[in-house]
Amino acid sequence: MKVIFLKDVKGQGKKGEVKDVSVGYARNYLLKNNLAIEATAGNLKALEVKKKKNEQEEQQEKEEAIDLKNKLADLTVELKAKAGEGGRLFGSITNKQIAEELKKEYGYKIDRRKIELDQPIRALGYTTVPVKLHPEVSGSVKVHVSEK
Repeated sequence: MKVIFLKDVKGQGKKGEVKDVSVGYARNYLLKNNLAIEATAGNLKALEVKKKKNEQEEQQEKEEAIDLKNKLADLTVELKAKAGEGGRLFGSITNKQIAEELKKEYGYKIDRRKIELDQPIRALGYTTVPVKLHPEVSGSVKVHVSEK
């Protein structure tokens, strides 16, 4: 019996795949637990439409990420912190502070985990920080840390 998987099933198939499984397994487990549906002509057509829609959404997300990358390249995030001798900060600037400042000043909501700061910034001056906007799109933002 041919089925379309609605969810990942370990050892059988991934979501969206069309596979041939035994009739008993399909009826007693997959269909009963809403893990799959029967691969009829109508269901196959619906699956194709859904795949096309997902591809369009992914393309649009990628284009938005590229647009945001270009906007972030022109920005400089200004942060103030207390510093001691030689430009060393008391404490540090973290990716969370950078994300909050981007949202407050420019209105760009970027998850702090997407800001790839290897180590917190501990010195005054300019730093270029990489930002992962999409699995295929990475950008960067300049951060300027000045003394309070």
